[in-house]
Amino acid sequence: MAWTYLLVAGVLEVLWAFAMKKSAGFTVLGPTILTFVAMIASVALLSMAMRSLPLGTAYAVWTGIGAAGAFLAGAVFMGEALTLTRVAAALLIVAGIMLMKLSGGE
Repeated sequence: MAWTYLLVAGVLEVLWAFAMKKSAGFTVLGPTILTFVAMIASVALLSMAMRSLPLGTAYAVWTGIGAAGAFLAGAVFMGEALTLTRVAAALLIVAGIMLMKLSGGE
């Protein structure tokens, strides 16, 4: 169950990053509220996952999902550049997440 909490926490991290961008510096109410609700839920689920997962694994996977997911959301929904270097960097993040999961350690 910890990995499920961690996956959902990572997805919520992507959501709050996207909503933060849409909030235009917290000047648009809807995205601002969504940002804070998703932040709180994301950190709460990360905390629940950390009950049984090692700190280093949980935090690295959480931030990795957030970083790679935010990159993908920016490219898909905001027209941000998909250069070879940026895609390679995102793939390296995903590879790191996979290695953390495969390393066990829980």
